[in-house]
Amino acid sequence: MHGRIKVKTTLEQQEAKRKEREKKLQLYVSATQAALQKRENGQLDKEALDLTAQILSLNPDFASLWNLRREVFLQLQTDRSDEEMQSLCSGELSFLENCLRVSPKSYGTWYHRCWIMKIMPKPDWARELALCNRFLEIDERNFHCWDYRRFVTQSSSVPDPEELEFTTSLISKNFSNYSSWHYRSKLLPQIHPDQLRIGRVTEGALLNELELVQNAFFTDPNDQSAWFYHRWLLGRADHPLSIRCVMVSLDEGCVSVTFSQSVAVQDDLILFLNDKPIFVSWRTAGRKEKRSLFWVCDLPKECINDRCCQYKFQVLWKDGEAKKECILYPGTRETWCRDSATENEFFSLDLSEGKSNVLQQELKSCKELQELEPENKWCLLTIILLMRALDPLAYEKESLGCFETLKVVDPMRSGYYDDLRSKFQMENAILKMEYAESFIIDLSKKGLTRLCHLEHLGQVTHMNLSANRLRVLPSNLSMLRRLQMLEVDNNEVVRLEGLWNLPQLEELSLQCNQIENVSDLQPLASCPHLSVLHLQGNPLCEKADTRTQLEALLPHVNTIHLSLI
Repeated sequence: MHGRIKVKTTLEQQEAKRKEREKKLQLYVSATQAALQKRENGQLDKEALDLTAQILSLNPDFASLWNLRREVFLQLQTDRSDEEMQSLCSGELSFLENCLRVSPKSYGTWYHRCWIMKIMPKPDWARELALCNRFLEIDERNFHCWDYRRFVTQSSSVPDPEELEFTTSLISKNFSNYSSWHYRSKLLPQIHPDQLRIGRVTEGALLNELELVQNAFFTDPNDQSAWFYHRWLLGRADHPLSIRCVMVSLDEGCVSVTFSQSVAVQDDLILFLNDKPIFVSWRTAGRKEKRSLFWVCDLPKECINDRCCQYKFQVLWKDGEAKKECILYPGTRETWCRDSATENEFFSLDLSEGKSNVLQQELKSCKELQELEPENKWCLLTIILLMRALDPLAYEKESLGCFETLKVVDPMRSGYYDDLRSKFQMENAILKMEYAESFIIDLSKKGLTRLCHLEHLGQVTHMNLSANRLRVLPSNLSMLRRLQMLEVDNNEVVRLEGLWNLPQLEELSLQCNQIENVSDLQPLASCPHLSVLHLQGNPLCEKADTRTQLEALLPHVNTIHLSLI
């Protein structure tokens, strides 16, 4: 191996090695048993430290023995002076350094070192920082050491700009230092926080970083580290949890609330009517979800006793962490208040002229690089992200072409690219729908493999999902409380778990899918206004008793189409 000539051993040599291994194993087992026996007897003394040291120096990943050493130290703390504990801790740190030379990525060893530094009377943080530097010179991607370094810098109040400079020095030596890029993404929002975009950096800092990372991926286009960091730079802000939509329906006698993130509602969501809290019981639209984007409650009948009056509804989440209100005007039966994806820029970046020019130049440079490296998947993916950052609708057609090329050059991740393309296409469709001020969305013939961002479609009345590659209608589809017409023809749907409790659904077309059993249509029994159902071209249509079973399951449906003729 590595140019060394393999030397054959004789049978006598093999036997001698076997006996030596057995002897070491016996010593290991006996020392382990003795250490654990002392723990059981409550003998937390210096001898316990010596016994565990024998074993851990050979196998630093023996978690129970690290626990035993901590118990010994806690016992010694009760009757030792600070000077004695300082000496014991210093010796322990030297022992730990030896263990790390045996196993530099030992979880137990690094954790125990953190623990010792916390109880040490006078910790030497500068020494620990130097130790981290030595280990990172050996393996710059040792994430255990990086985690420990963050613990050291936080405990010793090392300024973030100094740490940022440290990452710069490592990256300048090796652009492939992924851990340094990652650490950089944690430091920059602390040093240059964007006050309007949570978790992001100011425009000036961003432009400097784009120049740095561009040098990296032009130097080595096939290294993924810089491409991943570039993707983070182009990422959107981390939006805090918010209430995206509140809708009130007197016909259904309910109030529904849509969140930006899945939540578990217990007593944290409060409904107010004309500024007075009312007692309601919240539930999900499905059956068993404990966490959901969508929650609904029944309105007590006595709440709305005068249809000629105006009513203000307000929902409050966790004492004001998120809230939204809407007004039910006299004579109306329905009202809502929702966030706009276009106005709130959920799917885009807020670009100044300077930043837009820089991204345009980056896009041009990446396209030039892609001509030189036509099979570089990182470059192709970055081109897509740059186009979306600049103008998702203007570059829509070109982005789809890049996705097709990506699937050719990187077929192992074609499923991921299909899902990402589906996400972007749904974002584009939502933007177009809002610009047109419409409640109809056409998502047909887009090759969708998943549905996302459904929390933005609560007011949609007609949806066309035909000619895609959907296998499941997800549970979040139940958020579409105003949906009246749904077309899902020519997909691969086998389950309808998202169609529970759609109160206004009138017509559903599921032609040419993969539905095999009538029981798979059980959710439709909870849609009270469903009157027309198209099932032609599904396997269940070939069974003789399908119509009889459907009429028993869905007696409220007036027309059921089973034949293609």
